[in-house]
Amino acid sequence: MNAVPYGLRCDHRTTPLGVAGLPLLAWRARGADPISFQVDVDGVWSSGRVTDPAAISVRYDGPPLRPGTRYDWQVTLWGRDGVPGTARSWFETGLDTWSAAWIAADPDAVEHVDPPTEGELALPDHGLQPCPQLRRAFHARSPVIAARLHISAKGLYEAAVNGHRAGDGRLTPGWTDYRRRIQYQTLDVTRWITEGENVLGVTLADGWWSGFVGFDPRRPGYHYGRFPELIAELHLTYADGSAEVVGTDAAWRVGRGHVRYADLLKGECHDLRAATPGWDRPGFDDSGWRPAVVTGRDHTLLAPSPDEPVREVREIAAVALTRLGPDTHLVDFGQNLAGRLRLALPESRPGARVTIRHAETLDDAGRLDTANLRTADATDVLVSAGPATVFEPAFTYHGFRYAEISGAADLGEVSAVVLHSDTPWTGTFSCSDPEINRLWRNIEWGQRGNFVSVPTDCPQRDERLGWMADAQVFLPTACFNADVAAFFAKWLRDVRDAQTPDGGFPNVAPRLSGVAEEGAPGWADAGVLVPWHLYEVYGDPAFLDVDSMAAWVDFVHRHNPDLIWRARTGPHFADWLAPGPATPRELLATAFFHRSADLTARAADVHGRTADTERMRRLAGDIRTAFIKTFLLPAGRLTGDTQTGYLLALAFGLLPPDQVAPAARRLAELVEEHGPQTGFLGVNLLCPVLSEHGRADLAHALLRRTDPPSWLYQVRNGATTVWERWDGEGAASMNSFNHYAFGSIGEWLYGGVAGIGQAPGSVAYRELVIRPLPGDLSWARASYESVRGRIAVEWERAEGAFRLAVTVPPGATATVHLPDGPTHHVPSGDHLFRSTQETRP
Repeated sequence: MNAVPYGLRCDHRTTPLGVAGLPLLAWRARGADPISFQVDVDGVWSSGRVTDPAAISVRYDGPPLRPGTRYDWQVTLWGRDGVPGTARSWFETGLDTWSAAWIAADPDAVEHVDPPTEGELALPDHGLQPCPQLRRAFHARSPVIAARLHISAKGLYEAAVNGHRAGDGRLTPGWTDYRRRIQYQTLDVTRWITEGENVLGVTLADGWWSGFVGFDPRRPGYHYGRFPELIAELHLTYADGSAEVVGTDAAWRVGRGHVRYADLLKGECHDLRAATPGWDRPGFDDSGWRPAVVTGRDHTLLAPSPDEPVREVREIAAVALTRLGPDTHLVDFGQNLAGRLRLALPESRPGARVTIRHAETLDDAGRLDTANLRTADATDVLVSAGPATVFEPAFTYHGFRYAEISGAADLGEVSAVVLHSDTPWTGTFSCSDPEINRLWRNIEWGQRGNFVSVPTDCPQRDERLGWMADAQVFLPTACFNADVAAFFAKWLRDVRDAQTPDGGFPNVAPRLSGVAEEGAPGWADAGVLVPWHLYEVYGDPAFLDVDSMAAWVDFVHRHNPDLIWRARTGPHFADWLAPGPATPRELLATAFFHRSADLTARAADVHGRTADTERMRRLAGDIRTAFIKTFLLPAGRLTGDTQTGYLLALAFGLLPPDQVAPAARRLAELVEEHGPQTGFLGVNLLCPVLSEHGRADLAHALLRRTDPPSWLYQVRNGATTVWERWDGEGAASMNSFNHYAFGSIGEWLYGGVAGIGQAPGSVAYRELVIRPLPGDLSWARASYESVRGRIAVEWERAEGAFRLAVTVPPGATATVHLPDGPTHHVPSGDHLFRSTQETRP
């Protein structure tokens, strides 16, 4: 059996368009252990045959890559049998220079839209504007063999070539801090170009750029800009080898179509009576349209997207449709999700108005409960032109399970289109308890609903911000569920873009004007915690920006020279939504101060930065000493005596060795007496720390608990995602039913219940630890498509016997701990273990 590469990736993506810099070329392996590898890139560079059994990637190290060029590449692996295994892939580079201009509809016309004429739809008082349509006709003089559309917007765009949609991304180009970086996409549109006349058409919408963003009540455009703008270059390569570029400039024409307004929070309105059929195809008369306005030629902020876009990932049919009145229907999709409706409507009178409202829950009367949406109207409107049609918004999304459709006596097919950033799914989990399986599905849906361009806190209300603490506590679970390397590579750029010149990380990224300034412990520390975990999981040192990480630690140190984090460098959210006693803020903050210093030292060591390693290591040691002196009481007690306090101290290695066991016992006492009392900053550590210190039985008791606060309380009360609050109670305006922070228990389902773990110091699952903790379950199984290859665990027990099957990927080894004590060290491959002894956690 030889070593065979598969799953080839370039910069953590499959066959990406628009690659910049020196790409990372990676592969997985099946079959035998690889001993050496060789990567060849299209005749321009070869790594040569490199002996490295641990290798899973190599960074391109050849001549500068040409812009706008496709490169084929291949990886060859050799095992001990000397027989090569080869796999091939490709990537394309992006632009190095732009020539196009930024264009928009006439800004004066945007700011002063004519009032509606008689019979035309009156807009709600949102300050929203119609979505402009921009078109450019061009002539292809001969057959085209390649056409690439490089495109971006300040706002959102949807592009078409000769009436065919360009690309499958939604809500493009995605959300960044547009003052620091604007992403562009590269789209292959070759098949839509014909010899002769062609048309490139683009519709623009406000999006995050000039729409309502977050819970700030000000007008749209307050955070970034006033109206959307477009930049695009269509690069044509002819069969004779010549090339041509069609770019945005004043020759483009602008008109107003049927999308009367579109906003991510407020919703979207289509008035089909104003539709302009054929506007994005040849032959359309645009003589009545205005010329586009050139708004600038600054290309310095443009950067190729490093991640996959938001895509339509599935369509869900309604599970129930209830008529509430002659023309009003309530739709239940059976699942809380992020996306929008696709609705077939029969023929109706011109001007008939259909309104779709969305909500996560119903009130006691069985109608939509929208109290938790706050200022997010989440309302879509269709005004009919008469003929039957299928309606789906293009520039908005909502968090919902239920929808109320009013204004239509009869409905055709109704479905929900699920949208999220396209992160390939890598994990599976199931066990003998159906309620735990429902919990895992809730965690999965929470991740899908909140990974929409950035890792948001919730998809439904007027917030949807990239809260840093939510992301860092959920990240280990997210990495098991899906390949989030490219997604978080993009978001880390948002985080670093938001870092202040003196080193302060924000609490949300991308940064917004006037929202959540930098400095909250456990929130801003995500600028260090997230890159370190990504490095451990994916093995790419590029995640570790030591300068950025060290700047944050130094920022906290300057404000707290005595090493106890007391200074208010920004808001302090403490252990958000903890149901028990408050953890002392200085203890919590100092624990994270130590954690960031410690991980920065490790990151510096990865990059061989000896001086930074030693400086940060000394600082972390000094913080630990200050923590012990300030917060440690006799008999392993800590100031405040809270579960989260003990969890942070134990997980971050802050206690003297002789105080670890007493502190762990006290933690267990508190959990046994009160159940979980942790908030966002402690919940991800709860079951892992209990298990590590010999109380897996207590971790299982928490998992199976059904009284509030508990995970299964949510399940038993109909949850299909994870709630913001343990019990779903509290002020309606602060009660999201799709928040993933408490879903961080998912890491322990994979790593505790199933038993998939990584040895301390191991990177990219080179050294596995398989340690299943059965509890009272009779079976469990999990699989994970790691960067090295497939890992799988399946165990069951019956009649006093325990059976464990393990798959270890090529290039890895595993230490397998059976629940009754025996330990086995095994190489890659499939392994089966049996025990006849009674097993308990």
